[in-house]
Amino acid sequence: MSHRHSYDAVIVGSGPNGLSAAIVLAQAGLSVLVLEQQPTIGGGARSAELTLPGFMHDVCSAVHPMGVAMPFFKSLPLQKHGLRWIDLPTAMAHPFDDGPSAVLRSSIEETSATLGVDARAYDALVRPITEHWEEIRDDALAPVHPPRHPITTGRFGLSALRSAESLAKSRFDGELARGFFAGLCTHTIMPLTRTATSSIGLVLAAVAHRTGWPIPVGGSQSISNALASYLRALGGEIVTDSPVSSLRDIPDAKTIMLDVTPRQAIAIAGDRFSASYRSALAKYRYGPGVCKVDWALGEPVPWRDPACAAAGTLHLGGTLGELVASEAAPWNGEHAEKPFVLVAQPSVFDPTRTPPGKHTLWGYCHVPNGSDVDVSDRIERQIERFAPGFRDCIMARRVTRASELSLGNANLVGGDIGAGANTLRQLLFRPALRANPYATSVEGLYLCSASTPPGGGVHGMCGVFAATSALAALRGSRGTKDA
Repeated sequence: MSHRHSYDAVIVGSGPNGLSAAIVLAQAGLSVLVLEQQPTIGGGARSAELTLPGFMHDVCSAVHPMGVAMPFFKSLPLQKHGLRWIDLPTAMAHPFDDGPSAVLRSSIEETSATLGVDARAYDALVRPITEHWEEIRDDALAPVHPPRHPITTGRFGLSALRSAESLAKSRFDGELARGFFAGLCTHTIMPLTRTATSSIGLVLAAVAHRTGWPIPVGGSQSISNALASYLRALGGEIVTDSPVSSLRDIPDAKTIMLDVTPRQAIAIAGDRFSASYRSALAKYRYGPGVCKVDWALGEPVPWRDPACAAAGTLHLGGTLGELVASEAAPWNGEHAEKPFVLVAQPSVFDPTRTPPGKHTLWGYCHVPNGSDVDVSDRIERQIERFAPGFRDCIMARRVTRASELSLGNANLVGGDIGAGANTLRQLLFRPALRANPYATSVEGLYLCSASTPPGGGVHGMCGVFAATSALAALRGSRGTKDA
């Protein structure tokens, strides 16, 4: 597994959080080893030829608003290690059956202009969050703590704690803005009638206006490769094809970081956990899964509305009512007949992904956790709804059912790409109600996955916070020994 018998720190899992934790520890001068079960690094930030030779697809995440909106990646010299971002002036388009699409652009004014009667209402809702993004980010997207900016964060909280359906209906009069906002909120992967489902929608809108929804040149693997390259430059080691089924599989280390969800943490270290901590992790709730489809296309998607052709991301599902029904279905164990479909078309902006003139397309919809149903026909019908003739463009497709996603990434339990349900409790206290959400009941053993604050997304902050917590504990123990 490795030529050394002991390290200061061992990290299990090479997703963005695991690599970020490793970097923070290596920056502090610790000897660091990362163990990855799969043959390739990256976890949810990987790319591969999933359909045809020369067509590079993102295995999980594709578009990365939080990668540039959160501070850690920007603090690292990742450009020197091969990472280049592509900024997309049009982050997202949300088409409707009749009339123009609602469009999320970097400019609040240009976005508002696509929302008809609700232009001013949208501006009034998102501008304060956009203008105070860093303050809200540092208070709300972090472990629970007394807010440093209580007035700003409190105002954000008044809207963020609302359900997406109620906020959309109370703030907007027209179907354009209501559907558009609901589409942003579906990223919570929760029924849109639930408390706090507005939170992620508000954040995604604000960061689109503040820092954008960029994609990395070459695919999401580029993010992981750059993090890994920088870690190795710091002296860190990474070993792939190294599954960890128990703590006995890990070399001696003062600190162990698990970039895994509670279910795997119990499997690896449950016999060492206190009864109360193990019980708390066992109660952790996972959300719906996704059925994902990757397409190799012979030509660009024939979107009916040209605005869709210029967007990196498409939200396909129409009105607020349709989206509410679609997102309720997986929680009731059902597969929506007309599912809300999230689509990304990176090759439109990044020609390195495909042979000349060809394209890749990435899309998924939410399904019950663990579903083994192939709903690709329903997904393609939703694309055809807004892009007649789409199926004529398809050269090859790869369908990954929710039940299959965890085969390539154990953190995707039942196909849950968020590493846990975004219930109000788990938005605030994940994975368990503890003063330090990263520390387990075993000294020196920490969780650093998206099952800890601030949750899902490719941003590395779960790893950063966990590693910072571990370093504080190490310094505290040294201080005690020195005394």
